[in-house]
Amino acid sequence: MAFRKRNKSYPFFSQEFLIQNHADIVFCLVVFILIGLMFEATAKTSFLFILPQYNTSTFTPEGEVSFYHYGWRDCVTILFYFLIAIILHAVVQEYVLDKVNRRLHLSKSKNTKFNESGQLCVFHLASSLWSLYILITEGYLLNLSSLWENYPHVHLRFQVKFFYLFQLAYWLHALPELYFQKVRKEEMPRQLKYISLYLLHITVAYLLNFTRVGLVLLFLQYLSELGFHIARLFYFTDENHHKLFDMWAVGFILTRMMILILSVLVVGFGLARVENQGLDWEAGNFNTLLFRLAVLLVVCLTQAWLLWKFIRFQLRRWREYRQEQAARKRAVAKQPARPVKRESGECDSGSWGWENGASCSFS
Repeated sequence: MAFRKRNKSYPFFSQEFLIQNHADIVFCLVVFILIGLMFEATAKTSFLFILPQYNTSTFTPEGEVSFYHYGWRDCVTILFYFLIAIILHAVVQEYVLDKVNRRLHLSKSKNTKFNESGQLCVFHLASSLWSLYILITEGYLLNLSSLWENYPHVHLRFQVKFFYLFQLAYWLHALPELYFQKVRKEEMPRQLKYISLYLLHITVAYLLNFTRVGLVLLFLQYLSELGFHIARLFYFTDENHHKLFDMWAVGFILTRMMILILSVLVVGFGLARVENQGLDWEAGNFNTLLFRLAVLLVVCLTQAWLLWKFIRFQLRRWREYRQEQAARKRAVAKQPARPVKRESGECDSGSWGWENGASCSFS
C-alpha cells in the first residue's frame, strides 16, 4: 500500500526515507497488530491495543450495560489510534489535498496552510458530528444539569471513552506530523501552541472526570474551528470569498462567550452545589475549590488569550485597510482624469490577509 508517488529512492533509514515512507511503515505496524487477533496466544495482547480497557458490567432495567473508567493501559490504546491517525492523515493528504493542490497552483507558503486547513477541516467536521451524536444520545443537551449532577463521572459509556482516546491520539499524532510534513521553523511555534492547548484541555477533562462538560466545550470549539478552516479553504481557491471570514468572526466571538458562560455555570456554580465535595483520588472525585478554580483559570485564560489575539488581528486588519484606502484616494487625486484599473480578483475591501487568520484562531 503506497501513499506517496516515489520519484527518487533514498537509503534505508535515512531522514528522507523515513519522511517519504512513514505512512507505509506505520501501516505495517498496524497490520502486524491486527494479525495478532488471528492467534489465540496473541489475541489478548492485540485487544489491549484495539479496544478500550477497564470495563465493568452493570445490570439496569434496560439490560446489561458496560461502563469504562481510565487507567494506565489507556496509553496502549492511544498508541494504536495514534498510528491510525497517521495513516488517515496520509490518506487525506494523498487522495484529496494533493490532487486539489495540483489544480490550484498555490505558492509554497499558501500550499502549507491549505494542507493544514484541509486536514483540520476533515478532523473538525468528523469530531463535531461525533461529539454532537454523543451529546444527543446521552441526553446532555436536553438536560444541562446532567453536566454536573452525580459527579464524579467515573463510569463512561464506550462511545464517550473511545471519543476521548481518539482525540488524545489525534493531537499526539500532530506532533510527529510537523516533522513528516516538513513544516517551516517559523510555523512551528504557532502549531505547537494550539496542539499543546488541545492536549492540555482534553487531558484535564479526561483525568479529572469532567468528561460531560468537556464534550460540550469541544463540540463548540470544533464547530468554530470548522467554520474558520472552511473559510480559509474557500479563500485559497478564490480570494473574493473573504466574506466567509466575516461570518466566522461573529461565530468566533459567540463561541468564546458560550464557552465562558458554560464553564462558569458548570464548574463555578453547578459543581459547587453538588453534595459530593472533597478530594478522593481512588473515587476519582476532584470536586474541591482548588481544582474548580484551577480548571476555570485554565479555560478563562485560554479564552481571554484567544479574544485578545482576535482583537489585535482585527485592529491591524482595519489599520491596513484604512491605509490602503487613503493611498488609493491620494493616487486618484493626483490623476483625476485617469481611471483606476483593478487587478484581477481585486475587490473594494481589498485582500485583508485572511490566509494568516489562524493567528487569531485556536488553530
